[in-house]
Amino acid sequence: MATPSAETVIRALDLEQHVEGGYYRRTFQADDRDPIMTRDGERFLMTSIHYLLTDASPVGHFHLNRSDIVHYYHLGDPIEYFLIHPDGELERVVMGPEVAQGQRLQLTVRGGIWKASRLLPGANGYGLISEAVSPGFDFADMTLGERAGLTEQFPQHGALIEALTRH
Repeated sequence: MATPSAETVIRALDLEQHVEGGYYRRTFQADDRDPIMTRDGERFLMTSIHYLLTDASPVGHFHLNRSDIVHYYHLGDPIEYFLIHPDGELERVVMGPEVAQGQRLQLTVRGGIWKASRLLPGANGYGLISEAVSPGFDFADMTLGERAGLTEQFPQHGALIEALTRH
């Protein structure tokens, strides 16, 4: 069975460009359940998306979510994640199919951790994951990283922040 192209995956999953980079589509929201109250208002109990990085859009720029997110690797090339914890600790995780080489099929990122991702070189030209978010994702709960502010907060990671932020 041939691996589909990035364009085929984008069309088949009806993905659109994401503000942080890559492509996405919401695939689920728990609208049959009572919403959960957060400090910023009601949210779905859970939401889920497909998320795709491609050779043409290989970076998910640094951003911070308030909700916890569980990522699930599906298809394509490995994706490298960089997590900056509130204390400044940097964690690097690679999601991909080579579990015997330490790649992971699942990654949990707690709310309040800065996160960026980038596609690693491979034969497919894309990497596809899904994310389950609880409380459910709302753009009001996401902060895109600004290079100057993040570098001031985490100067020890300046080169990485420079590479994985838009401005």
